[in-house]
Amino acid sequence: MISTTVEKAQDLVLWLDQIRLGDVPIVGGKNASLGEMIQQLVPKGINVPSGFATTAHAYRQFIQFNELDEKLRSLFADLDVTNVPNLQERGRQARSLILHAPFPPELEVAIRDAYREMCNRYGADTDVAVRSSATAEDLPDASFAGQQETYLNVHSESEVIESCKKCFASLFTDRAISYRQTKGFDHFEVALSVCVQKMVRSDLATSGVMFSIDTETGFKNAVLVTAAYGLGENVVQGTVNPDEYRVFKPTLKTGHQPILSKRMGSKALRMVYNTGGTKLVKNIQVPRWERNRYAISDFDVLQLAQWACDIEDHYSELRGVYSPMDIEWAKDGQSGELFIVQARPETVQSQRQGNVLKTYQLEKTADAQVLTRGRAVGAMVGSGNACVILDVDDIEQFQPGEVLVTVKTDPDWEPIMKQAAAIVTDQGGRTCHAAIIARELGIPAIVGCGDATAVIHTEQAITVSCAEGEEGQVYEGELPFTVEETTLDDCPTPRTQIMMNVGNPEIAFSVSALPNAGVGLARMEFIIANHIKVHPMALINFEVLTDSSAKRKIARLTEQYDDKPQYFVDKLAQGIGTIAAAFYPKPVIVRMSDFKSNEYAHLLGGAAFEPDEENPMIGWRGASRYYDDRYREGFALECQALKRVREDMGLTNVILMIPFCRTPDEGRRVIAEMAQHGLVQGENELQIYVMCELPSNVMMAEEFAEVFDGFSIGSNDLTQLTLGLDRDSALVAHLFDERNHAVQRMVAKAIATAKAKGRKIGICGQAPSDYPEFARFLVEQGIDSISLNPDVVVKTTLAIAELEQSL
Repeated sequence: MISTTVEKAQDLVLWLDQIRLGDVPIVGGKNASLGEMIQQLVPKGINVPSGFATTAHAYRQFIQFNELDEKLRSLFADLDVTNVPNLQERGRQARSLILHAPFPPELEVAIRDAYREMCNRYGADTDVAVRSSATAEDLPDASFAGQQETYLNVHSESEVIESCKKCFASLFTDRAISYRQTKGFDHFEVALSVCVQKMVRSDLATSGVMFSIDTETGFKNAVLVTAAYGLGENVVQGTVNPDEYRVFKPTLKTGHQPILSKRMGSKALRMVYNTGGTKLVKNIQVPRWERNRYAISDFDVLQLAQWACDIEDHYSELRGVYSPMDIEWAKDGQSGELFIVQARPETVQSQRQGNVLKTYQLEKTADAQVLTRGRAVGAMVGSGNACVILDVDDIEQFQPGEVLVTVKTDPDWEPIMKQAAAIVTDQGGRTCHAAIIARELGIPAIVGCGDATAVIHTEQAITVSCAEGEEGQVYEGELPFTVEETTLDDCPTPRTQIMMNVGNPEIAFSVSALPNAGVGLARMEFIIANHIKVHPMALINFEVLTDSSAKRKIARLTEQYDDKPQYFVDKLAQGIGTIAAAFYPKPVIVRMSDFKSNEYAHLLGGAAFEPDEENPMIGWRGASRYYDDRYREGFALECQALKRVREDMGLTNVILMIPFCRTPDEGRRVIAEMAQHGLVQGENELQIYVMCELPSNVMMAEEFAEVFDGFSIGSNDLTQLTLGLDRDSALVAHLFDERNHAVQRMVAKAIATAKAKGRKIGICGQAPSDYPEFARFLVEQGIDSISLNPDVVVKTTLAIAELEQSL
């Protein structure tokens, strides 16, 4: 009896529900994946549109029927993909041969019959997407994303037949030829299958792309979802800057709602059906009111993220190896349902060597001029002369080693993209074509700048920096930079826990790859100053603000919020949640706000709510603010944000810490204040620590141990207050030294008392990073943990491990 696989291989057309992942040689990677999901995941609640596929056998029969094999081989005999005119001419002739060849009668009949069956199911002239699926496509180590064509809103038998032939011809697009040559695939061994799939009416709703892994850092526990209005081609091609959402996978799977971040894109265009003319789809402008709201609800974000997890889990089990996925989704504007329309293996982070960490450090000068900014792709730096190209027909102007600057890219640009030092685009988000290909090629890219082609000029020397967080910056001139490689496999684990100081959520995923025992200090101040930018009391009292300039700026920042204080809660929860998720389930110690009054006054609207203090360094800061009527409502917002992180997001690894707490009674007042807002010490495993940074914290450590669950030594403030000097004053800066015997005695006493009382104690100051002898002193005293800035973690870990061996 002939096996099922052999029977399939002889067919011209197969329904998607007849196909499994093992049928890649028969229907290509895209169609095999669709069939796999329809068979295995639709029964589990994931929606996937149905349809049929022509087979590789059908394509080869078409080539044989028209005697095209020898003609194509002859045409490619002198192919040179590095010579753009040669590549373009060979591609044009190859496509022409196919487009002018007729279908074998039995293949045309099979396609027409299958489409008629779809019309019987969905209605006359049902709208379908006609997609290409090559037999060497969507493999774990080669994506071929967008190499062949897709046609949307196709109606009628004749349009389906025409689109199928165009898909066959697209096997020889310039970009596909170049990509196959680069990847070492034989042009004549690869066949093309065509998928005819029921359209999802996302032209009336939304669509996008998602990855089951963080695309920039390779962090495995986050789903990245992007969304824009209309059909999904705009997101894939980078025509629009979509909304972006990150969701934390482990606590999503336990029923929580861990949306770690939300970033609103401009979403300027919507691709819709074209009811007149020759084009099947068209782009229209999105009204401003729609651009300024998120394209999908939090409910949809969480549903999509859950499906991404389910798809990743299924493919990982099927392949027997962790398999992160690149997934396209669409929402039907008629039914309101979400659908998965495509899923392929992620081919960049999953192939990256995990034991070597590369860190790029830009050596920029104070006068370095930023030309433009956008979304950073790849934590790298690249430089060279700019080549500004506005039309793909002009790509032969590009020289290897230049920086490609353009509006957006699609696969037609790929022959020159792989020769670029970096890529900069006006349009696109982190899942657009330019971003995907830049990651695959291992070059930095900044997408969605808006004005790059206007402010950068051809032959201008520029530096493209993606090593400074999520926002990439293009500098004028070629700035020097260094690259440091760290091998992580051999890093020891010392008895003293090595933790990290992390305040910037944008670096949390990347630095979590370093050897660590968690976060010893997550400062709120960075998030408030850089992401929120507004004084919390100004949000609470927004309607009565008298500073008109500040009020206008706050109104712009909080445009999506009728409830202005909720803006503070959302942004702070997302920032802290991202840091906590990056290190989950390791402890993350979050210090409540510790701005001084002069620093708080510099926040938008802050001047109206802050006193003018002579010495704010030792004034109204830390614990003393939290129960004071002048800030109590602001502290309530901090508590609401932390409650959301721990309860809604499920990140119970967050430990809270109170700074500058002068007396045990003050500590009790703060803990009572927190409890009023749902942060109850001991409930849901909540621990509350205190900064040990005042002489009173040391001298009354036994009493503080009765109030708090642990201590963290703040060596900067403890040094200044022990020695009686202002650490901000240059006049006495030479006296500031944590190694002073008085300071060391304070530290030793604090450690001894905490351990005697059974409390954890660590340090989160800079001293152990700067002074090996101070690190030795801490280890000798038996400190539980040392928290360091990420740049010195590996070096200090090695030193501490060696030190412990010698003791």
